[in-house]
Formats: sequence, C-alpha cells, structure tokens
Amino acid sequence: GFVRLAGGDGPCLGRVEVLSGKDWVPLSGGNFTLLTAQVICAELGCGKAVSFLGDMSIRESDRVWPKEFQCKGHEPRLQFCHSESCPGDACHRGAVQVFCSVYAEVRLMKNGISQCEGQVEMYISGQWKTLCASHWNMANANVVCQQLGCGVAVSTPKGAYSVEGGDKIWEARFHCSGAESFLWNCPVTALGIPSCTRGNTASVICSGNQTQVLPHCNDSVSEPSGSAASQESAATCSDRRQLRLVDGGGPCAGRVEILHQGSWGTICDDSWDLSDAHVVCRQLGCGEALNATVSAHFGEGSDPIWLDDLECTGKESHIWKCPSRGWGQHDCRHKEDAGVICSDFLKLRMVSEDQECAGWLEVFYNGTWGSVCRSPMADITLSIICRHLGCGDSGTFNFSIVPREGSRLWWVDQIQCRKTDSSLWQCPSDPWRRNSCSSQEEAYISCEGVRPRSCPTAAPCTDKEKLRLRGGDTECSGRVEVWHEGSWGTVCDDSWSLAEAEVVCQQLGCGSALEALQKAAFGPGNGSIWLDEVKCRGREPSLWACAADPWGQNNCKHEEDAGVRCSGIRRSPNLVRGIFSLSEMLCFILGALLFLVLVILVIQMYRWRAKLRALPSFEDVPNEAVYEEIDYLVATKEDLLGSTGALSDDSVTKLPYYTGDGEDNSDFQPTPGSRGELPRLGIGGRGLPFIEKYKVSILTCFLTSPTGYSRP
Repeated sequence: GFVRLAGGDGPCLGRVEVLSGKDWVPLSGGNFTLLTAQVICAELGCGKAVSFLGDMSIRESDRVWPKEFQCKGHEPRLQFCHSESCPGDACHRGAVQVFCSVYAEVRLMKNGISQCEGQVEMYISGQWKTLCASHWNMANANVVCQQLGCGVAVSTPKGAYSVEGGDKIWEARFHCSGAESFLWNCPVTALGIPSCTRGNTASVICSGNQTQVLPHCNDSVSEPSGSAASQESAATCSDRRQLRLVDGGGPCAGRVEILHQGSWGTICDDSWDLSDAHVVCRQLGCGEALNATVSAHFGEGSDPIWLDDLECTGKESHIWKCPSRGWGQHDCRHKEDAGVICSDFLKLRMVSEDQECAGWLEVFYNGTWGSVCRSPMADITLSIICRHLGCGDSGTFNFSIVPREGSRLWWVDQIQCRKTDSSLWQCPSDPWRRNSCSSQEEAYISCEGVRPRSCPTAAPCTDKEKLRLRGGDTECSGRVEVWHEGSWGTVCDDSWSLAEAEVVCQQLGCGSALEALQKAAFGPGNGSIWLDEVKCRGREPSLWACAADPWGQNNCKHEEDAGVRCSGIRRSPNLVRGIFSLSEMLCFILGALLFLVLVILVIQMYRWRAKLRALPSFEDVPNEAVYEEIDYLVATKEDLLGSTGALSDDSVTKLPYYTGDGEDNSDFQPTPGSRGELPRLGIGGRGLPFIEKYKVSILTCFLTSPTGYSRP
C-alpha cells in the first residue's frame, strides 16, 4: 500500500510512513489531525485511531514527505485526502506516531437505544458484538462509563439487558485496574478463553452524570453496623478502590497494589497465604492462585503499605473485605511486599538445545508448560509470535524436525491472530485443553532473528555451564567438552597437561586434577573441535582465560580429544574456593593464634594476681639470714710462716655475728676464753667451723626477702 505504521509492536501502531518511489519516508507532523489518523487506521484495517503523537524526532539525513494531508475522516484511503505542499516548501521536521485500536468503539444498549446503561457491545471486525460476563468486573465497567462520558459505574448486572444476537459474543477478557481512561488501554486476553454461554452477557449501569465522581472514603468515620448508610458507604468505597498486579510480566502475576485514597499502595506479607491470593486472583478475573509470593518477589514498591496481617477465608469478593489491622496500620517495609501468581498467568518460549529464536513453541498456563499446536497458523500469527519473543517480524514452520518423544501437555490449537493484535495473548483460539493435538502437530518455528544459543540452557549462564565432562566413569572424569556458537565441541590434546586439567577440575568444582588424559581416552566425541593448543598456568579461573588457538582452528581429529580425571566429586561451583579461600584460611589461622595468645595472657594474669593476693601472708615473717661459706685459702702454712708479718691469734680480726636485723653489732664482745675464736654457728642444724689455724674464712651473707630477691 501507500501508507504504513512502522517501528511499533505491530502493524497498527507506529510512525506514519508513505511510499515514495522505492523508499518509505516519514510523514510530517505539521497540521496533522485525528481525522487523518482515522483514515490511516481504517485503510490499514486496524480499527479506529485512538490517539496520535506529533513532533517525533527523526535523523537529520532522513527526508520527509513534501506534502501535508488534510483529511475529513470519511475518505477510504489516505491518497484520496486533500494534500498541499508544505508552507514555503519546508515541511515540519517532526514525524507523527499513530495508535489504532480495534477496541475503540464501545456502547451500552438498552431496548435498542444507546445510553448510559445496558448491554456492553464493541465494534469488532466490522460488526457489533456483546461482551461475555465471565470475568467482567466493576473496574472494567468504570472504564466504559468514563469512556462514554457517563460518569462512574454503579453496578454490573449480568444478562440483565440480553437481546437477540447473543451468538455474536466477543469472548476476550479485559484486565482493567479502573484507572484507565479508555478500554483500549487495558490488557486483553483472548488466547484459550472458553466459549461463553448464551445470555451470559456483560451489562453496566452508569451514574449518567458525566461530571459525577465517587465521594472520598473516610475510613476513620463509619456508620452504625447494618444501617443503610453504612452499607451504601461500604459499597461506594469498595467500588472506589482498585486492584492491580505490577512487575509480573502480565496482568495475572505480580506485586499486589491497591488504589486507596488516591494513592497506590502495597500489602505486607505477614500472614500472606494462598487464601489471600485466591481472593486477589478471582477479583482480577485471573483464575485461581498458584502461588502467594512473599519478600518482595516481584520487587519492592515505593508507595504506602496499605494492609497488613490479612486473614482471608478465600471466599471474599474483594481483598480489602478481609480482616486486617486496618488501613495504613503495619509494622513492615517494602522488602516484605506480597505478590501472587494466578492460574491465568501466561508466558511464551521456544525450546531448542542449540538455537535462540527457533524451537518448539511452548506456553505456560495453569502453572505448567505445554506445547502449542500448529494448525492453522497464518503468516500474521507467526509474525506476532516472533515479535512477542523479540525475534524479528516474521517466522516459518520447520517440518523437517523429528517429533519429540515423551508425554507432555498440548495446551492450545487453532490460534488465529489478526493484524490488530499486538501480542499472542490477544489472538483468539480454541479453549485450553490438555490434549489439543498430537505430538505430530507440535509447532516448531524458526524466526528471522534465529541465532546460535549463547548458553546451553535457556537461562543466563556462566563459564561453568559452558564446560562439561562426558564418557567417564564418574561425573568428575571424562572427555572435555565446551559450548561455543550454539553447540558442544571437544578440545584437542595438543599441549594438554596437568596444568590445563587442573583448571578444568577447579572450574567444575571437582577438586584437583589427577590425570590429564590424551588420545581420546574416554572415547572420541563428535561435532566441532573447538579448542587446540590450550596452554594454562593452572591458576586461571576458567578454561576461557587460558591461551589457545582461535576458536574452531585446529589440525586434530576426534581421536585426539582431551580428557581429565579429577580427585573429587562434583560440588556446587566454587564451594571449596568460596569457603576455604587462601585469605580466609589465613584469617582463620591468625584468629586462632590470637585466641591462644589471649588465653595464655589471661592465665598469666590470673597467676600474677594470685601471687599478689598471697603477699600479705609473708609480711609478718622475719627476714632470715642465709649464710654461704666461701673457703678461700689465702696462703699456705709455709707462706704464712715465712711472711714478715706472721699471723698471731691477736692479729685475727674478730668477726661479729651478724643477726640480719639491721642493728649495729659494735657492742658484740666475745665470751671469756674465746681468744679469737668465733662460736660455732648453727645453720640448718649443722655446726660449721669458720676459722681454722692459718686460714681465713670469708663469709658472704645474703638477706632473703619474701619476694625472692637477695642482696649481699
């Protein structure tokens, strides 16, 4: 065609571009109106234009369409609209972005007249269809009333306005929080929705006053229990509040948040369990609760914490009707925010061992992964699937893949997407069933963004997950294989030694290397030989840190595949390194030594204090003189006799008896008849002769104190 919407989540949202020769160029946003947007959306089969955004930045090198369109809204195509050259041949440099929606037209029908109450109908695929009452709630009804300018929703009576044409029922489910201004802003789910029973149509009664707003809820003031005013106030306040799930990847999983008194707030996880989660899931039309998450599983909120210690029975219609501490009463922080995962939570993936954006298509529903059946899937369906997964704008079936073996679920079949659908969840299909098809009909899709898997698992991986041992007799022995460019390959044994084997064993958490085996000791591998001439020092954190030839370059055969045999059994990665690292071992040893030193010091201090306490017991003990005799031969008898000053008895110095009491001994007088002899002194009960003829006895006296010190 002549016009398209580019750069959005689908063909019905994006920047307006027109075909100029062979190139697509942006349309200028100057003088662009909603009527022009309506013509574009209608031409593309995308429903109604709901909004547009001008002055979108473009690159300086991009040229813009040199004309401006001035549509009136009824033209079948953009080319039929009146156009004029840009003023001064200088078009506005900003581009324009248009949003189309198939859910733009909604009405309430009563007795064939559109007004502010009645059966909810939407204009879809060229005809008006009623909405099913299943999972229709007050939040959805409030959005409809606001969109129609009918004030706020008063009630949602099911089937009260059912009319002929009940076979034209649109079975998609809206997941409005109530804060949206238009129904097209609400998440929509159509995949797997069961058929709606005849007459079970959604209805709404609006207040009818477009300026009316619900009164502010004052929880500090309450009417007497059971009074009409109390019941009316409770109903009004209940309708005023809104509920949503945030940061869970969809409308049926996430952190629980409540809109109360104009602010969104969280719920504390104290006493949070499945009974509480059941109320949330049912209130949001998301089935039953599969998991009641705690500890801010879906991240921490930043607004008030409204409720704590909820005690739901599981049968309440609204989460705020469960017993609790009261609004705003809690002892929590946002790290305790509660969350839920409901049975209607959906997730999509492709399963492949060696590729990304290609594989068996699987959907997560009711807490379990199951296959998607392939018939029939048009190109638009494949395109939406690939865009949903971030794998490009197109895809194809791969019929050459051998069907998978084993028993599993086949969740859904007959998926028929439309260009107005921005995700797979909006595509109509058959209802959920456990056996929607056979294993021969499973969908294996290759998107245009297919590429080798960077990890052998679907989750992000480390170097440890890219290394494995195969063919050994234990999990810590075998042929070395590495993951590269989406496939497993071997390592050539050129330059393979214990240093390389040590790195492999440590990386796998298998202890130390015992052997570095060569010549395909554990059997030859298959596929690529990814590494050759690997040279490690033995201390590298992974095999990838070692020097080697470029990936895939080698002169080897699989008969030269390298292997290892490690000392231990497989442990969690870096368990030993993490617990018994060198630095931590040194800290442990030093800490033990310091502890021993401290114990020794405490013992020594205890002994010293014990000695100090014992000192007073020695204060009254008299000092004792300790004598030591030193016999010193001054001269032989002959020398003495031959000396000019021969000794005589009178010449011998009289040595007084030293008592050791510190008193002067000058008054000492020898006893009669002693004639130069000292009395025999008794020390220790023994008699000691101190003076003999021609000898001098030199006495050394030591005074011993109780502290053990001696002085001469």
